[in-house]
Amino acid sequence: MNGQNERREIILVLDFGSQYTQLLAQRVRENQTYCEIIPCETSAAEIAKYAPIGLILSGGPSSVYDAKAPKVDPAIYKLGVPILGVCYGMQLTCKEFGAKVEPAERREYGPADFEINASGQTNPLFSGVSAKSQVWMSHGDQATELSSEFVALASTPTCPNAAVMNEAVNFYGIQFHPEVTHTREGRTIIKNFVVTICKSTCSWTAKNFITTTVEKIREQVGKERVICGLSGGVDSAVVAALVSRAVGSQLTCIFVDNGMMRKNEIESVAKVFRENFDVNLVVANAEERFLSLLKDVDEPQQKRKIIGKTFIDVFSEEAKKIDGAKFLAQGTIYPDVIESGGNKGGQAATIKYHHNVGGLPEKLGFELVEPLRELFKGDVRRVGLELGLPEDLVWRHPFPGPGLAVRCLGAVTKEALDCLREADAIVVEEIKNAGLYRETSQVFAVLLPVRSVGVMGDGRTYENAVVVRCVSTVDFMTADWSRLPYDVLAKISSRIINEVNGINRVVYDISSKPPATIEWE
Repeated sequence: MNGQNERREIILVLDFGSQYTQLLAQRVRENQTYCEIIPCETSAAEIAKYAPIGLILSGGPSSVYDAKAPKVDPAIYKLGVPILGVCYGMQLTCKEFGAKVEPAERREYGPADFEINASGQTNPLFSGVSAKSQVWMSHGDQATELSSEFVALASTPTCPNAAVMNEAVNFYGIQFHPEVTHTREGRTIIKNFVVTICKSTCSWTAKNFITTTVEKIREQVGKERVICGLSGGVDSAVVAALVSRAVGSQLTCIFVDNGMMRKNEIESVAKVFRENFDVNLVVANAEERFLSLLKDVDEPQQKRKIIGKTFIDVFSEEAKKIDGAKFLAQGTIYPDVIESGGNKGGQAATIKYHHNVGGLPEKLGFELVEPLRELFKGDVRRVGLELGLPEDLVWRHPFPGPGLAVRCLGAVTKEALDCLREADAIVVEEIKNAGLYRETSQVFAVLLPVRSVGVMGDGRTYENAVVVRCVSTVDFMTADWSRLPYDVLAKISSRIINEVNGINRVVYDISSKPPATIEWE
């Protein structure tokens, strides 16, 4: 993972609005090859400045015949680099070179039986791929008649040209989505494109990234002091570890204890950094301050606003105590930048505003240090492991900024948080004991503001109910509830009811996103 100035190889993904675009870039990076997402309308001249070794045209929701259908600069096909068109990217290129693209008899969404023909079996894109396998389709149009420039490489029962090649312009087109896990051999196909066809040297490694980034931080910071807010999550932990390696004791980390963290959160994070890194760690105990401001507040958005503002206030107060602090290190990662409309093309739609993409530094008066700004979460984890951070910290599931406050429905009290903290710890512990933590994306407990009648020890109880939430997802934009084994759910329920005072009922949330969200508030 070389730094920006030192990059020699890059593959660009031209984005046509697919929900899987980020996943495409991540799959390329899994092959230790740097990849960026840029707007599809970027000119060939601008693309040439990147000196890419390959291009990928993403899928998208449009039809190539729509009046406002997104297009590419036709000159990209003259850049002399391999191009992979996925779904819409394939259809657009086929149409550009005279093939017939039209609506399929029926929209194809879901798994399809994929068969490589004789030409495809000798094509480098499908080297090592089974002649018959399962792929994931999501399209309404398809290329029905190919022009003379194209050769068909594969088919499905309803899509005669499921993969094609135009050798003259070094173009490979696939109607399916190799980036999703439902395409069984998709990773092999992407690897073939990146390594065999684009001839990547696969030198963008975590080790190289660390070496280059540490040098850049030293150059940027010099002898000045740096502060970093630790949250307990992997992003802030990796940032702190990188800055610590770069400037050592010039770094001070601030951990704001808002009273809404997971069980033993502060102790475990403090132990990791004090034992492994040359870092000054300040823990700001602000539990009473947060809880007093949240008293009798039960509206979710109001909770979030209070917690967000109070965090900035506490952090700012602690930062001012550090003499000479000039820089603020943040865990901004690439999806934050993309979703905030800040990618390098400057034309991405703003999906949502992230507090750590601008805004906060202006309020606090610091210059930014953002070493992870061009990394996806998977990249961050690989860097974290290379830095020597414990696997439990590197692979821990996401945790909401407002903490347990948005998992404690209704008004937030210390008693309710303590109850929820114990139940949540049991959920996570049993998921780990069952070997399911890495197979799931987020697991947690939610404390409901309702009580139900129960019987314990031959006596009537009237106590709280807890929801267990466990989801699996690729990108957190959509998610499905995890089908946990019944014996695991039974053990979680038994332990919570028996070990956590005040709870007599446990239920399991089987809602997907959408229509539900992952968090309850």
